Amino acid sequence: MTVIGVLGFQGDIEEHLEAWKMALLDEKEDVRVVVVKRAEQIEELSAVSIPGGESTVIGSLAERLKVISRLKEAILNGLPTLGTCAGMIVLAKKSKDAVVGDKDQPLVGVMDIEVERNHFGRQPDSFEAQVSIPVLGEQPFLGVFIRAPIITHVGAAVQPLASLSDGIVAARQENIVVTSFHPELANDTRFHRYFLREIAHL
Repeated sequence: MTVIGVLGFQGDIEEHLEAWKMALLDEKEDVRVVVVKRAEQIEELSAVSIPGGESTVIGSLAERLKVISRLKEAILNGLPTLGTCAGMIVLAKKSKDAVVGDKDQPLVGVMDIEVERNHFGRQPDSFEAQVSIPVLGEQPFLGVFIRAPIITHVGAAVQPLASLSDGIVAARQENIVVTSFHPELANDTRFHRYFLREIAHL
């Protein structure tokens, strides 16, 4: 049985579950989607997504429940992984805040990127923008940016997938894909279908 997990500690978990189900319906794949809260669940996963939310809370709970180390090991061993907004921060090797600077927070730390939290401002500064993502085709993708971070530096193994004038907002490193925005809120399954096809090979 193929299983896609959504890390279920905090954030827009239900939206991720729904987005996967819609994308899988489009792809006509027989795949189960589950919420992941225990370390032992990671062994059964074929892919995992880390939702948007509060990255410090997600990382702290994952660390406390021994999930973060098991997740890191699985990702380094090739587990296809999608991180959106806070999920991108949690996967980054280094994170700082646009206001307070360096943040001492638990990170999975598997992607060779540096991320600036709250780059576009706080909740009232959230916005939507049409984002050009060539791997999805010519039609722009609606990027929903909510207290969004941005990628300020990438390592040699990282492939930028999309940018705004401020910097990189989506990227891939082998089996890991991250976005500053929330594709699960766009009512558009193209990004999830791209991940299933090109990263998870489902």
